[in-house]
Amino acid sequence: MALVTFTGLAAAAAYGAERHLPFPVLVDADRDAYRAFGLGRGSVWRVWGAKAAHRYWEIIRAEGIAGLHRPTEDPLQLGGDFVVAPDGRLAYGFWGEGPDDRPSVDELVAAVRQAAA
Repeated sequence: MALVTFTGLAAAAAYGAERHLPFPVLVDADRDAYRAFGLGRGSVWRVWGAKAAHRYWEIIRAEGIAGLHRPTEDPLQLGGDFVVAPDGRLAYGFWGEGPDDRPSVDELVAAVRQAAA
């Protein structure tokens, strides 16, 4: 298991250390993996629309303005979640349609377990 991001190396290392992740955080600075998995960029409205505004409002209410961070990478880049089986085949894929579009943790754990079986 690994987390792949396109943020800078220092930010990726800090993220993994801060959250005590039990797996490596890999940097795809050129976004080769993003292109290989067919991940694109969202529209300004989709990324900064009503759902995102609501989420930012929740962060500000809980943590104040200090809870927000200036983006250091492309905020329109869409994310995804993928499970690659030990034999190298894509066992699970989720292509996000916006910043708030993610599968549940239970769905991801089930996909990892099924791929490992």
